[in-house]
Amino acid sequence: MFHVKTVSALTRARADIHFKRLTSTRRLGSTVTSASTEQEDDVKTGGGGGSPRSECPRQSGGSRRGERDAANEISVDFDQTQEAYKSKDSLELLRSLVVFKLCSYDFLVDKNKEIMDLGKKIMGQKGFDQFMKMTFYGQFVAGEDHRAIKPLIEKNQAFGVGSVLDYSVEEDISQEEAEQKEMASCVSAAEKESIGKDHREKKYKAHKQFGDRRGKVTGARTYFYADEAKCDQHMETFIKCIKASGGGSMDGFSAIKMTALGRPQFLLQFSEVLVKWRRFFIFLASQQGKDGMQALEQRLELTQLQEFLTKLGAKGDFYGWFTGRKEESTGSIDMLDWNSLIDDRTKISDLLVVPNIELGELEPLLEKFTVEEEKQMKRMLQRVDVLAKYALENGVRLMVDAEQTYFQPAISRLTLEMQRIYNREKPVIFNTYQCYLKEAYDNVTMDVELSRREGWHFAAKLVRGAYMYQERERAQEIGYEDPINPDYESTNRMYHRCLDYVLDEIALNRNANVMVASHNEDTVKHTLMRMNELGLLPTENKVYFGQLLGMCDQISFPLGQAGFPVYKYVPYGPVNEVMPYLSRRAQENRGFMKGAQKERELLWKELKRRLSSGELLYRPTY
Repeated sequence: MFHVKTVSALTRARADIHFKRLTSTRRLGSTVTSASTEQEDDVKTGGGGGSPRSECPRQSGGSRRGERDAANEISVDFDQTQEAYKSKDSLELLRSLVVFKLCSYDFLVDKNKEIMDLGKKIMGQKGFDQFMKMTFYGQFVAGEDHRAIKPLIEKNQAFGVGSVLDYSVEEDISQEEAEQKEMASCVSAAEKESIGKDHREKKYKAHKQFGDRRGKVTGARTYFYADEAKCDQHMETFIKCIKASGGGSMDGFSAIKMTALGRPQFLLQFSEVLVKWRRFFIFLASQQGKDGMQALEQRLELTQLQEFLTKLGAKGDFYGWFTGRKEESTGSIDMLDWNSLIDDRTKISDLLVVPNIELGELEPLLEKFTVEEEKQMKRMLQRVDVLAKYALENGVRLMVDAEQTYFQPAISRLTLEMQRIYNREKPVIFNTYQCYLKEAYDNVTMDVELSRREGWHFAAKLVRGAYMYQERERAQEIGYEDPINPDYESTNRMYHRCLDYVLDEIALNRNANVMVASHNEDTVKHTLMRMNELGLLPTENKVYFGQLLGMCDQISFPLGQAGFPVYKYVPYGPVNEVMPYLSRRAQENRGFMKGAQKERELLWKELKRRLSSGELLYRPTY
C-alpha cells in the first residue's frame, strides 16, 4: 500500500513552520579560533573548447546597440608581460620562477614534509618561517593576519584585482584521527542502535576507508567535526573574514564551507533525501513516457499521477500536495514543483522522509532522532543564517564552496534557501557548481529557472572541481555510479555549456551573476568572446573572474586593468599553521605546476625585458 502518512506535513497551507524560516534566529555568541575555506580550481581537469548554447534574442534600441558595439571592441592580451606583471618587482618575478620550477620536481613534492621538518631543525622555527615567507609561503599566502595582508590587498586593488579572503589554517591531524572523527560525526544514534534497520544508501553513509576526506583533493580545506563549540568558533572566524573583506576592498567576497558549521551527519542524510525525491520524480516521469528528457522538460500530468499511485494502493488527493486547491492547478508539475514538497516541515528531522518505490510508501530515513541531533541540525542552519546576515550588512558577497557529492545536494539546497531570502535585491549568496559532475547542467538550469519564477538574483561560481580522484575511487570501492564526467573533454564541454547558459540568462534579464573561477586561458577567452557577442559590459559587474593568489597573474591582472571584475583567492594565516595546506597543495597541484610552461616563459620574458631596458630595479607605484 502506498499510504502517505505525512500528507498534512507535506501540504504548505497547513505547515506550522516554513523551511526557509528555520534559519531565522538570533546571532550565536562564541569564542574565536581557526577555520578555513576552499578554492576549487581546474588544475586536474583543465579546460578547452565548449559547445555553446544558442545565443539569446538581443534587445533592440539604439542605446543598447551602442553599448554592444563598445563591448565588442573589448579584448585582452594575455601575452603582454609588461602589463601583466606591472604590479610585481623583479624579485617577486624571480621568486615565482623558482617556486614553479621546484614544484615541478616529483622528488621535492613527494618529500616536502620531510624536507620542511629538516629545514626547521637546521634553521630553527624563526629562521624557517622567514625562509618560507621568502619562498613558498610568500608566493601563495598573503600574510599571517588581517593586518599583515592589508598591503597586498591594497596593492592588488590598485592594479584592478579584488580579493576573496581565505583563512587557510588547517588542522594537522593524523589519518587515524581524521577517520575516527568522521565516523563519530556521520553516524546517528539511531544507526548505532539499529544497524541494518534504516533505509540508508551506501553512498550516503560514512565509510572508514574514506573517512579522511583530505586524500586526493585539489587544494580544498577540510573540516572534521569535533563539537558544537568548535563550529561556533569556525563561524566567528568566518565573520572576521567577512568583516575584513568588507573593509579591505569594494564589493568583496568571502568564502565559507558548510562542513565547518555543523555535524556532517545532517548533510549526508538530507542529501540522501533530496536525491531520493528527485529519483522518485524521474521514476514517475518514466511511467508517463517522459524518460530521457532534460530535467526541466519532464512534467508529470497530475491526473495520470493520481491514477498511477491509486493503482499502487495510494491514499489521498495528490492535487492537494502541490496546489492546495484544484482550481489553481495547471494540471502538470515539473521538478521544481516536486521539490517544493519538502519545503515545509514542523521539525527539521521531518525533512528526512523519503519515498520507497518498492514498498510504495513514504518512510522516515531513520527510525528516530534524538533531541540533541535535532538541535545540532537546527544550529547548523542558524550559523549559516548568521553569516548571511553579516555578509549583507558588510556589503560582502558570500560564496558557499562545493564539497563531496554525498554532501553536496544538501549544501546546494541550503544555499538556495539563503538565496531565496537574501538575493531579492542584489546577489549576496553565491552557490558553487562543480562542472566535472554529470548532473552539473541540470543543477544550473533548475536553479536559474527557480530564480526566474521567484524573482531573485541567481549567483554562481563555476569551477571544474576539487574532488575528482577521491570521488571516483570511493564510487568504485563502495559500489555506486561514478558521478564524474568520463573524460577531460566532456568536463570541458560541461563547463562551457553551464557558463553559456548563465551568460545567456544575464543577457536576457541582467538578473543573474557568475564567477568564472578558472586558471584556464581558453575558458577565460571563451567567456570574453561570449560577453562581446551578447553585449555584456565588464562595468555591469555581472561576470567575475577568479584565480588563486600567486598563480596565473598573466590572466588576472590584464583582466583587471581592462576593467573586468577579477578576484584573487587570498589565503592567510600563521606560517606554521598554514603549512599543512601548502604541503597538500604542492602535492596535488604538481600536474598544474609541470604544465605552467607558458607562465614560466612569460616570467622569463619580462625579466629579460627589464634587464635589457635597464628596469631590473623596477618598483610598482600605486
